[in-house]
Amino acid sequence: MKILVRNLARNTTEAELLAMFEAHGTVQSCTLVLDKETGSSKGFGFVEMPKPGEAKLAIKNLNFTDVGGNKIRVKKAEQKPD
Repeated sequence: MKILVRNLARNTTEAELLAMFEAHGTVQSCTLVLDKETGSSKGFGFVEMPKPGEAKLAIKNLNFTDVGGNKIRVKKAEQKPD
């Protein structure tokens, strides 16, 4: 399941994001979205978890938690239409 994580502090690292989700299960991939020009975080990212049960638990437990002074929002990522 692909998970969208929004409202991240700009200084949150990919490693921190990965650690947050690994506490709830297996993480297949973890990507922070970066600004092409500055290379800094745009404040959101994606986490992929192969087991739906673990992914749902991570979403439930992490949504609206305080990370770096920001209340993050965590939800299932919508599929992009082709």
